[in-house]
Amino acid sequence: MTTGPALPLILNFTLPLLLGNLLQQTYSLVDAAIVGQFLGIDALAGVGASSSVIFLILGFCNGCCCGFGIPVAQRFGAHDYADMRRYVANALRLAVGISVTVAIVTSIWCADILHAMRTPDNIFRDAYLYLLVTFIGIPCTFFYNLLSNIIRALGDSRTPFWFLLFSTVLNIALDLFCILTLGWGVLGAAVATVVSQGVSAALCFAYMHRHFEILRSTRDERRFRSRHARTLLAIGLPMGLQFSITAIGSIMLQSANNALGSACVAAFTAGVRIKMFVISPFESLGMAMATYTGHNYGAVKPERIWQGIKVAAGLMLGYALFAFVVLMAGSDLLARLFIDPSQSEILADTRLFLHVASYFLPVLGLLCILRYTIQGAGYTNLAMLSGVSEMIARTAVSLWAVPALGYIAVCFGDPTAWIAADLFLVPAFVYVYGRLKRMTPPEKPIGGR
Repeated sequence: MTTGPALPLILNFTLPLLLGNLLQQTYSLVDAAIVGQFLGIDALAGVGASSSVIFLILGFCNGCCCGFGIPVAQRFGAHDYADMRRYVANALRLAVGISVTVAIVTSIWCADILHAMRTPDNIFRDAYLYLLVTFIGIPCTFFYNLLSNIIRALGDSRTPFWFLLFSTVLNIALDLFCILTLGWGVLGAAVATVVSQGVSAALCFAYMHRHFEILRSTRDERRFRSRHARTLLAIGLPMGLQFSITAIGSIMLQSANNALGSACVAAFTAGVRIKMFVISPFESLGMAMATYTGHNYGAVKPERIWQGIKVAAGLMLGYALFAFVVLMAGSDLLARLFIDPSQSEILADTRLFLHVASYFLPVLGLLCILRYTIQGAGYTNLAMLSGVSEMIARTAVSLWAVPALGYIAVCFGDPTAWIAADLFLVPAFVYVYGRLKRMTPPEKPIGGR
């Protein structure tokens, strides 16, 4: 990532990431589509009632994994491979402690979380089962994402995609088997997803151990080092908290929507699933920029980081226009993947949600590019504060706009949060880039800011 034209480098790195993200979103789409078509609207609402809580917890775990990959990318860019392997070894140790602890705590508090979110009684049981199994499977999700981020930090975004492709096919097969053959209902959808991610993590680890010679470490390199652990936590925890803080606002928004009834919950669930699939390219482009920035930060080439920003912005705007056309023209067709055509009111609410989001896609694209670039340079605390901006905006919409205006305010919840985040991120990037332009090869170039 440190030499050659930025456009082909970023584009070639982004494409496998995009395919991988689309496959991950396929997990959610398949679960929701099969549940909605075969188990009914209440079951679909049960799956969706806890989606923001899942984003809160898994977002924290995935954010930590992304953060743990940044020192690896920086050391790889600096060609310090021995220190890179020390970071990998310590990241794996930290992953065990964090993922198991989070799984235990969240499983214990699962029912209380749903009660606090005012989950309707008619969908509470399905929501509880889906959420509980997801929490129990957190270590599977954590390790897959950590191993994938380590591989991507080495400049390889293709290998994780192939394991995720296998896992997606397995997830679809298990969904159908658990729901239609075993009759496990919503529980089967959750079990299928967790098992699929666990298999993907195991295969990814076995492949890394066998084929990535650069990661084969000595006993000394595998030893626990408090300095490396502190650096990983200083970068990873703020990134995890940034996802979680963002999700707190989403929980507030979903809680306000839950109070509107199961029909609004079902429309919101379908709309969010479709939206997350459509916006995956923005997230993929941002993740590519994190690795691109990390490599060039380690190589002390700030001018290439700005070049990458301009290339990423051009790609983002082109896709935003394409996605706008798709959502405006095809929202009804997409909604019918989850909702029976006879449910006209729910279909109309889903269409409204998607149309509102489509107008603000460039705002979200800019958010992803700037946030991940700032993270890739190691300034994870600033990225976390952008999550605070999102949380405040969603909370304000939930507390004041939704009670006054109803479902239409729910539709504007995410776009309002994206605008708030950009108002913080633009000046934050100006500050970070000013620091990057003045940087010289430091004695210890890695560390949280």
